[in-house]
Amino acid sequence: MSLIRLNDVSVRFDNVQVLREAFFKLDGGDRVGLIGRNGSGKSTLLKLVMDQVEPDAGTVAVELGTKIGYFSQFSELNGASTILEVLQDVFAHVVEVEAELAGIDAALAADQPADELDRLIHRQAELFADMDRLDGWDYQRTIDKVLTTLGFAEAHRSCAIDELSGGWRNRAALAKILLEAPDVLLLDEPTNYLDVAGVEWLEGWFKNFKGAAVIVSHDRKFLDSVVTRIIELENFHLHEYPGNFGEYVVAKQFRLKTLESQFVHESELLAFEAEGISDRRAAAKAASKGLDSKLSKIKKSHAPRPVDKIITEIYGGLHVKDVLCRVESLSKAYAGRTLFSDLSFEIRRGNRIVVLGANGSGKSTLLRALTGEEPADSGHVMWAKGGGLVSYNQVLDELDPEDTVTHAVNAMPDSLALTATKKSVNRFLAMFQFSEADLKQRIGALSGGQRARVAMAQCLLSGASVLVLDEPTNHLDMSSTQVMERALLHFPGAVVVVSHDRFFTDKIANRRLVFNPDAPGEIEVRQG
Repeated sequence: MSLIRLNDVSVRFDNVQVLREAFFKLDGGDRVGLIGRNGSGKSTLLKLVMDQVEPDAGTVAVELGTKIGYFSQFSELNGASTILEVLQDVFAHVVEVEAELAGIDAALAADQPADELDRLIHRQAELFADMDRLDGWDYQRTIDKVLTTLGFAEAHRSCAIDELSGGWRNRAALAKILLEAPDVLLLDEPTNYLDVAGVEWLEGWFKNFKGAAVIVSHDRKFLDSVVTRIIELENFHLHEYPGNFGEYVVAKQFRLKTLESQFVHESELLAFEAEGISDRRAAAKAASKGLDSKLSKIKKSHAPRPVDKIITEIYGGLHVKDVLCRVESLSKAYAGRTLFSDLSFEIRRGNRIVVLGANGSGKSTLLRALTGEEPADSGHVMWAKGGGLVSYNQVLDELDPEDTVTHAVNAMPDSLALTATKKSVNRFLAMFQFSEADLKQRIGALSGGQRARVAMAQCLLSGASVLVLDEPTNHLDMSSTQVMERALLHFPGAVVVVSHDRFFTDKIANRRLVFNPDAPGEIEVRQG
């Protein structure tokens, strides 16, 4: 029996199609990776399952008694509570039973009439059975085990949730869901803000999870490790591919080649049909003018230019110095803890430097010290004159809601959008999924993922010699991440990036700054 079933489901928002004729079922033990472009409807599908969105057509059925756990990178926890208090709330019923048992113990210690004594003993037996059923006798140890496994030190356990970094808040939300032990897990970008160790732990946890899961993620290595099938949301429909992400890539290529072959044959037949139509006289020819025009375009169409050529055309006029930045003896401590000490290195043309370390180790602080957003305690950061740097996160934060996409992309004073050909820029933006209509939209009307694409396009076209990126893949869909990867590989300047996305970092990195977990403040500079 399927735990969740979508049957011929269609959804529209404000007359905009999101899902059309969607069929889906989730059986016990399934691990489904749900992928698709930003705004394609992935989160809508999860909300359908949680009964937060009503379908316009079709049915959504959840097996009676199925316990669903939902995690989002924006999961809300009580910020004033500690993680221990949040997790103890999961066992609220157990705590109530404990309190009632303590009250009965106290009452039994006092003299009671025979009928009251019988009632208390009977109630105590009921509560003992409840504790056995809830596995509540050892819940404190269960909480401790989950927190220890997720790496929560005593300091993390005792401070308010609001004082934790984004990665630790995500771990806290995950810990809560894991203790709730749902039959079905709905995970919306679970690896965002987790460090590599946290992602690897989650991969290991899934090996022993007995329930089913639907995972929205752009983390290709995570999907490769965890899922048993991929569902791609494309053109309002759900397309299913068996196996993990690697098997999906092969199957999708085969599907596209099949469609391409079908299209070639169809266009040949249409062109042949056009020849017959064009031979007809007056009325028939007049009636077919529109078709003749369209078919002549099919005949003359050329395959799109390779992605790499489009990118190299954009960057052809960008001239970059050899040495872009010198960092000397940089040190920073926070709340009495040394984040980095006596750090020295150079940023040179062609460097793609990935900063790696555990959550809270100081990666983002290092980026802010490099960009001047946060002062270091000692040392120097000396940037070459005339090169310029751009911070993706600053650009994203400072997007003007009233601005249009076109104006935002062209906003930088040295923007390559002003020096490259309009044709090249339009092709570049088209790769980032910006249509002509999208370019006219105001930033305030865009989704979070769409705004991230605007900020990334703005950075890549900024004309700066150095790009500073803090978790750039968090809000980008897979196709946008792939375009970004290609752009960064061809970018003639330097890139400094913090990311937990192993697939992404393995593809672009040629240098690494690695925070040593066993020696606070020590950062190792590695090649490759």
